[in-house]
Amino acid sequence: MLKKKFAAAALLAATALTLTACGSGADSDKPVTMVSEDSGQQAATVLDKPFDKPDLVLTDTQGKEYDLRERTAGKPTLVYFGYTHCPDVCPLTMNNIAVAKKQLSQAEQDKLQIVFVTTDPERDTPAALGKWLKGIDPQIVGLTGDFDTVQAGARTLGISIDPPTKDKDGKIVSTHGTQVVAFSPKSDAGYVLYGEDATVEDYTKDLPKLVKGENP
Repeated sequence: MLKKKFAAAALLAATALTLTACGSGADSDKPVTMVSEDSGQQAATVLDKPFDKPDLVLTDTQGKEYDLRERTAGKPTLVYFGYTHCPDVCPLTMNNIAVAKKQLSQAEQDKLQIVFVTTDPERDTPAALGKWLKGIDPQIVGLTGDFDTVQAGARTLGISIDPPTKDKDGKIVSTHGTQVVAFSPKSDAGYVLYGEDATVEDYTKDLPKLVKGENP
């Protein structure tokens, strides 16, 4: 798998990203996702200047307060911003990670924290998040809360999120970055970035190293 090293500043400059439709349907009740995509980015990008972990205090699927920094401190952590009504990229990304996770030893699986933060908190209630994630991996942490708080947290990682809106056909459109950020258990910093093209094979190969805080 090809890898690149970017300074954080260069990475943020590269996030003058193009918008791409993530899915659509004839049914006006089905949402359409608009996603940010960097077509030149390979599966794993190891950052020269890692991101600080977002200072996010949100609500988990049990309706309890969840402090991201506190609860994942010293643990290998993957963070993704998306939403449950997404027709393709969000469920594909989470399923890829979940399938790859099963290839780890039980001890490694127990260490790995996977966090899904909704970009559509109005519809993604704790119960809705819990139901959706249960079908993928019940160990994934689902978080919801105030949109402005979520948006600000994503921005610290160079991930753009816009409030969900309705297009002229009545479809709900959510614009959000599709990057997965891996945080090291050694430094708690986000040091590896994955784009939406990352496959099960990519994650299967990399997770054993990410769990140890090593470069993939």
